[in-house]
Amino acid sequence: MLLAKRYVRIHPTHRMIPGRNFPPRKPSRRENVNESIRAREVRAVFPDGTAEVMPTAAALRRAQELGLDLVVVSPTAVPPVAKAIDYGHYQYELKKKQHEAKKKQHVVQVKELKFRPNTDDHDYDFKKNHAIRFLQEGNRVKAVVQFRGREIAHTDLGRKLLLRFAEDLTGYGLMDGSPRMEGRNAHILLSPVKVAPPAKSASSARSEPPAAPAQPPVQH
Repeated sequence: MLLAKRYVRIHPTHRMIPGRNFPPRKPSRRENVNESIRAREVRAVFPDGTAEVMPTAAALRRAQELGLDLVVVSPTAVPPVAKAIDYGHYQYELKKKQHEAKKKQHVVQVKELKFRPNTDDHDYDFKKNHAIRFLQEGNRVKAVVQFRGREIAHTDLGRKLLLRFAEDLTGYGLMDGSPRMEGRNAHILLSPVKVAPPAKSASSARSEPPAAPAQPPVQH
């Protein structure tokens, strides 16, 4: 008895498909360190302060004999400058410097303060004090007057309030342009003023006692 062979056709959607179509992860490679240095020769600097132009292989061999890594610190030089150092410590110091530099950077922000055309004096002074603090911190201030309903017919009140606000902050910020209308809002922008150190007044200079004249040496 002959048995007929059966061929089962597998639908393309039934094939084994990986869970996610992510590209294979590339192994991490340290650029310009040890064997990854592509330059044929480097100006090698060693811990004892000696510097010598030599083949990269020879410089790497000498660094490994000292138990250190060969790291290119100036790739644009001709030839590139490479130091025999501890790569882990070098990375730590580099990240530390970048972190310190980032902390010293100041990101200027725009702080927004909202008013109404009939804002009372207490609310006005409260927001003015906030604006002074923002400007002293080096940020910009955006003062906005919002008009609701029939208040849009009295935009002149909002303009006067904004000009008064800019005048009260003259010692802390300068107004960029004139008040502008955007839809139902009027606004101004204030930038911080760089305060120069106080100069020594002439009256304080006159109040200082004159220096005592030098006395001649005593002769014995």
